[in-house]
Amino acid sequence: MQVRFHKMHGLGNDFVVIDARAAPVEITERRARALADRKTGVGCDQLILLERSDIADARMRIFNADGGEVEACGNATRCVVSLLGGTATIESLGGMLEGTSIGDQVSVDLGEPRFEWDAIPLAYAMDTRAMPVGWEELESPAAVNVGNPHVIFFVPETDAVPLDRLGPLIETDPLFPARINVNVASVDDRGNIRLRVWERGVGLTDACGTGACATAVAAIRAGLVDSPVTVTLPGGPLTIDWAPGRPIRMTGPATHVFTAETDLSRFG
Repeated sequence: MQVRFHKMHGLGNDFVVIDARAAPVEITERRARALADRKTGVGCDQLILLERSDIADARMRIFNADGGEVEACGNATRCVVSLLGGTATIESLGGMLEGTSIGDQVSVDLGEPRFEWDAIPLAYAMDTRAMPVGWEELESPAAVNVGNPHVIFFVPETDAVPLDRLGPLIETDPLFPARINVNVASVDDRGNIRLRVWERGVGLTDACGTGACATAVAAIRAGLVDSPVTVTLPGGPLTIDWAPGRPIRMTGPATHVFTAETDLSRFG
């Protein structure tokens, strides 16, 4: 079965986007993993499948590089809005999303964050502003659900943290029954945060839009920064605007790399 796809990225967080609104496309965990493989597949951090929606311009399904389907991806949302053009609404497992594309910049509303322990979710109740847990030098994280689950550690220097080693340990800790995205952040001043992310089911990424949102929300909630705040990841900066009781708004670039076709039967 020949299928047309788009290769896109948001600050280096890259995607294979398949538009299946006109004709259904079956994506299994095995097929998503095979397509995402950078040596034998197309290669991407996430596979994005667009389907028809009765309540939005498109329904977005997100498959991580390990084949698992997840609820949200901020960078992918910007890329999908850019692909759809203008102002677009998107149905997702993480909720209804809306965005506007202006040139190479895209702003998206990702809904209101959740802070309740069982909304993260955690295995048992605790204060999500500063959780009384730690993994070696990483201690007292905040937890935020922005459509998918995140923990945020504020540290003096993000590059000093061995996130490639600690990230998978924290991601799969029994405290997080749905696993977790792991963020390490340094606050430079009241308008700037530096961030690295270990993404659930992916690993270290150049950028994570929901990670930037969760980190900004946690920093604003703790009184460390003012909104809007610039969150700079290895791939570049995102602007996050949030106030309590309001949805999170994220603004940043979305880049279309190329369009091609492939035979899906080659990928299981």
